[in-house]
Amino acid sequence: MIKSTLIITVFFGSLGLFSLASYAQENARPLQKGMSYATWDKDKFASSYSDQSLERLAETGTEYIAICPTYYQQKRNTTRIFPTEQSPSDASVMHAIKKAHELGIKVMLKPHVDLIKGTTQGYWRADIGFADDEDWITWFSEYQEFILHFAGMAEELDVELFCVGTELSFTTQKEEFWRERVISKVRQVYSGKLVYAANWDNYQAVRFWDELDYVGIDAYFPLTYRPNPSVPEIIRGWEKWKQEIRIWHASINKPIIFTEIGYASTSHAPMYPWESGKQGNAAPEVQQKCYQAFFDTVWGCSWLAGVYWWRWDTNINAGGKNNRQFTPQNKPAQEILEKYYKTRNA
Repeated sequence: MIKSTLIITVFFGSLGLFSLASYAQENARPLQKGMSYATWDKDKFASSYSDQSLERLAETGTEYIAICPTYYQQKRNTTRIFPTEQSPSDASVMHAIKKAHELGIKVMLKPHVDLIKGTTQGYWRADIGFADDEDWITWFSEYQEFILHFAGMAEELDVELFCVGTELSFTTQKEEFWRERVISKVRQVYSGKLVYAANWDNYQAVRFWDELDYVGIDAYFPLTYRPNPSVPEIIRGWEKWKQEIRIWHASINKPIIFTEIGYASTSHAPMYPWESGKQGNAAPEVQQKCYQAFFDTVWGCSWLAGVYWWRWDTNINAGGKNNRQFTPQNKPAQEILEKYYKTRNA
């Protein structure tokens, strides 16, 4: 009896180990360890400074970058979309893509549209929209031309992931336009994976996720009610949003990417993550806490397929302890990033 029990125990013990190994293998998920890469200069992406900065980025364990060229329209209710001197040239964008690939970094090409006039009046790209049907038609024709231009570039350069739009919240009410004039047209010229980057307060209102390979959320969720919180306080702030996403994800059944997330180096960053650090004292320790809280609480979520931090600068010497902006470069947050990007996926 003792011998039989031992045999059974060994058998089922081995089976348990096998099951655990199988479970671990099945649930291992290759997370996109990403960083956003942007400039508001025509030629900066093609500079030697940018090349050096990408080389340093590769050393952090970053495996994906979102390259973000920006075009513009005059106001929220004008229809023409165009490049300016602040828009990276095609040649410079292509140079950055090729350099990233040379370094073994995969690329998401993520074109943006911004307003030239609007931010001083409280408007931004999420407010783009029209009262007249003809204006909607005209704008989507302009947007189609803009997005297909970059989709063609993405196909030519074997870009791994393409973002069809970013934070265009008001326009997403025009579901059929997005399906027929944007996504289906992009599919005709680009053969890779597609995502849309919804603002954190709009992702559940998007009705065309079924047409895409990933759900994208620009995850600037407010996390605290007071400045300079502790890491446990920030973690508690995440619990509400984690639960909301988990419940919603069960109905959509698509992998979710945080197509943007970031925190300025200011004491108020966890309260208003979308705000840049334009004033006040630099607080890199608060940014560090925000990064730590994310990796402690969100990084291991089964619905998460990747994250792209906002943002890495084309200048290798950017950031530093006195810098209030979003970049983690040369700050304590970079150390947190490297710790998790250089280790296992979950």
